[in-house]
Amino acid sequence: MSRSTVLRRVAIAVAALLVVAVVAVGALAWSVTHRPLPKTSGELRIAGLSGPVTVQRDARGVPTITADTAQDLFRAQGFVEAQDRFFEMDLRRHITAGRLSELVGDAGFDTDKVVRTMGWRRVAEEELPMLSPATRQYLQAYADGVNAYIHSKSSPSQMALEYSILGLKIDDYDVEDWTPLDSLTWLKAMAWDLRSDYDDELARAQLAGRMSLKQISEIYPDYPFDTHAPILSSSDWSPSSRDASAASAVPSALRATAAPAAQTAYRSVEAALSSIPQLVGSGDGVGSNSWVVSGSLTTTGKPLLANDPHLGVGIPSIWYQVGLQCRQVTEQCPFSESGFGFSGVPGIVIGHNQKIAWGFTNLAPDVSDFYLEQVQGDSSLRDGSWVPMQTRREVIKVAGQRDRTITVRSTRHGPILSDVIPAVHSAGADAPVTGGDRNETYAVALAWTGLTPSRTADAIFELNTAQNFAQFREAAKDFAVPAQNLVYADTDGHIGYQAPGLVPVRASAIAGYLPGYWPAPGWSSAYDWKSWVPFAQMPWVEDPKEGFIITANQAVTRDTTPFLTSEWDYGFRSQQIRSRLTADLRAGKVSAAQMSSIQMDDTSGFAPTLVKALLRIDLKDDPFTREGQALLRHWDYTMPADDSTAGAAAAYFNAVWSNLLRLTFDDELPAGLQADGGDRWMQAVTVMLGNTRSAWWDNKSTPSVVEGRDEILRQAMVAARLELTKTLGKDPADWQWGKLHTLDLTSQVMGGDDVPWFVRWVFNRGGYHMPGGSAIVDANGWDASAGYTVDWAPSMRMVVDLSNFDHSTWVNQTGESGHPASSHYDDQIDAWVKGRTYPWPFTTGAVKDATKDELRLVPGAEDD
Repeated sequence: MSRSTVLRRVAIAVAALLVVAVVAVGALAWSVTHRPLPKTSGELRIAGLSGPVTVQRDARGVPTITADTAQDLFRAQGFVEAQDRFFEMDLRRHITAGRLSELVGDAGFDTDKVVRTMGWRRVAEEELPMLSPATRQYLQAYADGVNAYIHSKSSPSQMALEYSILGLKIDDYDVEDWTPLDSLTWLKAMAWDLRSDYDDELARAQLAGRMSLKQISEIYPDYPFDTHAPILSSSDWSPSSRDASAASAVPSALRATAAPAAQTAYRSVEAALSSIPQLVGSGDGVGSNSWVVSGSLTTTGKPLLANDPHLGVGIPSIWYQVGLQCRQVTEQCPFSESGFGFSGVPGIVIGHNQKIAWGFTNLAPDVSDFYLEQVQGDSSLRDGSWVPMQTRREVIKVAGQRDRTITVRSTRHGPILSDVIPAVHSAGADAPVTGGDRNETYAVALAWTGLTPSRTADAIFELNTAQNFAQFREAAKDFAVPAQNLVYADTDGHIGYQAPGLVPVRASAIAGYLPGYWPAPGWSSAYDWKSWVPFAQMPWVEDPKEGFIITANQAVTRDTTPFLTSEWDYGFRSQQIRSRLTADLRAGKVSAAQMSSIQMDDTSGFAPTLVKALLRIDLKDDPFTREGQALLRHWDYTMPADDSTAGAAAAYFNAVWSNLLRLTFDDELPAGLQADGGDRWMQAVTVMLGNTRSAWWDNKSTPSVVEGRDEILRQAMVAARLELTKTLGKDPADWQWGKLHTLDLTSQVMGGDDVPWFVRWVFNRGGYHMPGGSAIVDANGWDASAGYTVDWAPSMRMVVDLSNFDHSTWVNQTGESGHPASSHYDDQIDAWVKGRTYPWPFTTGAVKDATKDELRLVPGAEDD
């Protein structure tokens, strides 16, 4: 046998072995990834059921669950959601209980310290006995269903692929039973992300020692009531009295400086709070659009209601779509509803039942205050006396390491968050509050309504079963946190609005400023929270004369009674919705298709103001930059992702905006406080364009030159032209906003750079070219201080047709499943990106016609 023959046979043998190895590895990979996929047809036995339950899934895997009793309904919901999303649920409960380190090791320790310090689960423990007996039964039934799923699996690897990957690092992980507290604590996390933006209060405190309060006030401008209408007009809502303590003017003569000790404490708190993962979203991205139109103005003759909450982006999506049906709707089994909920929480959060529909946007009242505390050891100063703080020890288990113990201290205002990251003990001048002692060490305590036990869980089920506006308002009374703008419509033709929530009544920390604008001196009881705004004083309206209600996080009313916040969204989105809606109404009546079209509107309400100023800049000696400027001359202010001339103009405009923020503000703002380019900065620049003397126009990084407004605008256009030439090419006609403005949907655990590429490839999806932007109705938002990539977006879209619920439409951001091997992991992304929606079946016949898989759950010992 020749040597070449031997080598050929060896090569063939080796190739055969490699093929076998590849097939074996592929088979193993297929087995590991597909093992957790749920059974969605046939029959399963579920312990605790009193009768059979049907689970009908449509083409996108969305289940409609039908049962004879409410307990069976929620038991089945717990089982089905665990089938699709159990790892997400397990991860959430570890984060919200301050036990993330048990699941992911040392990487979770900083998060655990902060969450344990705030004590989310401790508050949930206080809430549980406050809830109605029915709510507690529903929570327990849901937990029983989740546990039926857990007990049907012999190992975590059968529940989710993530457990198989984490198992390489964490040995002997046991999945604990689900409890009602796990559901309640998730509501705390939701409330935390949707609270008013504490960042602004901390930011102002840190800036107080760097610049005058007048200069600070320029980047926190007043709400533009004359151009951006509030939710309710004066004819819709008129409070009985005015709040004389809530001054709106900022006296220019007032000055304050911040003590180094206080500044250190503020920075410690900011660093601590930034360690909490975004579970829903944060910052400028916590917003939403919703509006409702009376049947007298619609083509259907009944109301239409639209909603698209703007939250953080990721995969799987935040929302879980589900229908919940009692076979016979009775007092004992009152549920007939469909909509969006959170995996891990029973019921529907946003959606409709057989009589009413409802939507949410974030009201964002000021429900969190920071108190600067003077401390000595474990005592704090209180009205001239040193009083002991409450202390407790928290033991944090860390996978693969020894347990760690932290000590939590609290004053009457709340937990000391500056303890989470040790503060440097130093002294300085007066803090930016009244009555500080320059020789004391400062700590920062957090007062937040979410740390007050409440009955928000009751409100979910009360909303789910409300049959008219009066019952809807009764449900809203219990919706304590997070406070939301609730919009309403019913099949009888009524529409309405209600602002609910716990909103504290307190005095301003500095005379002449609105309450909650600055951190307050904790050593004086004069600045404590006094009470809550009575529900009867919270704004509401039924069937307004205008015939529609628009909420997009803008100001609720012109009045300062009750005082809700000074941190409204500045109304660019709400005003564009109003413009589109009124234009459609001038042409006729509004259809459901037009409601969906408005949701995809990518017109910038701010662009006309800035473009007018940019076109005034003389660039005759700079033909290169003038090519970019020319794109803006006939631009329609839309921001598509395609290769149109509008897309090229949008790319240049946003690059100019990014560079303008950098040149105008970031030269004076410290690290971590750079301008993100959201609606507040748009309003600030709108005002500043008329004030050429503003100190902000001078770039402090060029001390030998004092720039003015026009010079900064010119430099921003020059810098943008050079930037896009490098990134998108020399010819402006080739520029595309979508190439800059991209979206990546990443897993919360498997999305980081420290995860191997092939794991990221399995879990993550990305590279989507996105239209829209910040403060735009199609709110694919971005942070100008970090780049152009999308950080938040519409988390779902829905339009509810009250004339026929089966004509309603919806779409989720990613898909129903949390299993990357499932076809329903990402099957809604393309439709969501392109602005398409799917039919939303509700009635028995429509659900049956849409059913692709049907599973029967019957009483008995668990199997799967």
